[in-house]
Parts: sequence; C-alpha cells; structure tokens
Amino acid sequence: MKRRIWRALAASLVLVCAAALAGCGGGSGSATKVKVGEVTRSIFYAPQYVALEKGFFKEEGLDVELQTTPGGDKTMTALLSGAIDVALVGSETSIYVYQQGSEDPVINFGQVTQTDGTFLMARNEGGEFDWDQLKGSVFLGQRKGGMPQMAGEFTLKTKGIDPHADLELIQNIDFANIASAYASGTGEYVQLFEPQASIFEKEGRGKVVASFGVESGNLPYTVFMTKQSYIDNHEATVQKFTNALYKAQQWVDANSPEDIADAIMPYFKDSDRDIVISSVKRYKEQGSFATDPIVDEAEWNNLLDVMEQAGELQERVAPDKIVNNSFAEKAKQAK
Repeated sequence: MKRRIWRALAASLVLVCAAALAGCGGGSGSATKVKVGEVTRSIFYAPQYVALEKGFFKEEGLDVELQTTPGGDKTMTALLSGAIDVALVGSETSIYVYQQGSEDPVINFGQVTQTDGTFLMARNEGGEFDWDQLKGSVFLGQRKGGMPQMAGEFTLKTKGIDPHADLELIQNIDFANIASAYASGTGEYVQLFEPQASIFEKEGRGKVVASFGVESGNLPYTVFMTKQSYIDNHEATVQKFTNALYKAQQWVDANSPEDIADAIMPYFKDSDRDIVISSVKRYKEQGSFATDPIVDEAEWNNLLDVMEQAGELQERVAPDKIVNNSFAEKAKQAK
C-alpha cells in the first residue's frame, strides 16, 4: 500500500515539475507567437531565414510563424486586417497607407535590405554594356508603383533614358510571371531578382549586365513593419523581435555566402545550392543586406526621391511619422 502511495506521489511530482518548467520558459508553450507575412519568398531576405533557422527568435522567447502573402497590397491588407502581426515588405507600402490618412499608421521598425534587389539582364549581350543600348529596345519591367519598378525607372533616368519614351516598357505582367514571360521570348532586357538572374545565366538565356541596387543607391527597400497599435500593446515583443533580427544581420555579415546558403536552404528546398550561393554572393557583395535594423534619414530621403520621381508621392513624409528606430538602437546597445 505504501509503495503505491509513494508511486502516486512521485508521478504527481513529475507532472508538477513538468508544468513548472513549461511555465518558466522550458517549453515552446511559453513562447510569444508572432505572425509574420513576407511579400514573397526570396533569397533577398536571407537575414530573416537565418533568424529563424539559427534560433535567434527562439532565444528571445518568440515563436515566429512565417507565411508568404504574394504582393505588397496583399501583405499590407493582411497586416491592416490583423491576419498577421508583422509584415516584411517594401517601405513604400507604409507611405501609401499614411497618404490615405490611416488613424493607425504602419510603422517601420527593422530594416532588412538596403538596396534594390533587381538586376538588368540582357538577352543578347556582346561586348561592353552601355546604358544607351536600351534605347529603342523592348524592356520587361516590374509592376507600376512597386519599389523594383520605381528604382528601375529612377536608374534609367539618371542614365539619360526616359523609360516611357526611349524604349518599349512592359509592366503589365504579374510579378510571378515576369521570369516565364522573358523565358518565352518577351523582351530584349528584363529586370529580375535573384535567384532567377543566376538561373537564366546558367541556362544561357542572358547575362546580368548591371545592378539596379548599385545604381539607385541605399534606401530602406524591405523593412519589418507593424501597426502603431501593435507596438503600443506589444512593445516588449517588438523589441525582442528586433534583437533577433540584429543577431541574424550580424551573423550574415560575418559569414560566407556558402555558410549563409546552407543556413537558408530549408526555405529553398527545390533550389540548386550553387545557385543559392551565387545569389547570396551577389547581394552580399553589393551590400544589399543591412547590417543593422536602423532606417537612417539619408536612406529614407533617397526613397522619397525615387517615389517622387515616379509620381507616386503625394507629399514628402518625414521619417519620424512612420519610422521608429528606438528598437533597433536598443538592439545594437544590447549586443
């Protein structure tokens, strides 16, 4: 009888200890869930996948649930409706929301990429490339109003090319179908993200002749953002999220393209490892990956210049209206 009593007590103690451990953070049930929506699945967002795969979010006590919501409009709709807590999307989308007079503005708090991520590919490139070669050509561009297209047009204008008068600009093809349209023969030149640029080079479909990221300069291209109301109610969570992002950015900055590729391969299971390495290398060499989450004023002003020239800016929005760098600054201090 006594043995049965002791066994029952021992079993009870085990259950109590297990519950206590879970309550103290020993189990995943104690982690704070954060729903993140990325505008697309892209090697361009390597620091995000590193933060997930290396456990930096978990170290901060966060359980990050990642979903892909294709297109800036869909991603912003998901954020505004509360379907996601945080969005990884172009910072221009937060400006569009602000321009509409939102009572709950979308706040940029963690920069991920600091240049445009597209490259200019020529179908029949021979000899040294000159931007004047685009004049009179058929150019397969990106969606009107999106950062890739705005950065592309900004670059063309700095090279003395009017994208709407000096060439035949195609920009009515959905983002997901641009690569297949080019592969089927549309366009002499195309504006592409990695890894598609490296894939087409490997297949002999064209050659990368220029980088719009290099030519358009530094700007807050892709940023983690959330609603002001979410920050007001979950300030500690936003800080932990930014801490994890900064750890990932430092890791990406310190490691080789090969190591970065290996870390993010679980998110690109159908991709060739060499192509992923090539893509990471291109982005790393041109400084596309931000090394900290801060959106600085010079970058923000360059973004406004790009949008203004594209005719997509109603007014120049001061960064203090929809940028909050306090979380990034604290993350850097903590490191």
